Amino acid sequence: MKAGSHDEVRGKTLRFNWTDGPTKGATHEHVFHEDGTVEWHSAGAGAKHDGDGERVRFADERVADGVRLVSYLSKSGYTLTVALNFQSRSIVGVASNDSQWMPVHGRLEVAK
Repeated sequence: MKAGSHDEVRGKTLRFNWTDGPTKGATHEHVFHEDGTVEWHSAGAGAKHDGDGERVRFADERVADGVRLVSYLSKSGYTLTVALNFQSRSIVGVASNDSQWMPVHGRLEVAK
């Protein structure tokens, strides 16, 4: 996959509100930069800022109208691959590393 070039993701700040998976109940704010990199942190009062300062490349592909597949590999060795449905504001995907994978679901919010 190549880095994304569509306005739904690139240049946007998106909040992922997790409804299940290893981060159930957490909200992560993702900043998808114009240069094809993403950085993220926990959002909300008293949130631990995991991912602060980490900026990695992301892939972004169109699945259907209003649906994007986004994936990135963090420096910790975890990959997050999610389908972002901008119409229903839903997220479905998989978080994985070299030994496990975990289905994830959530709600999508466009912050900017």
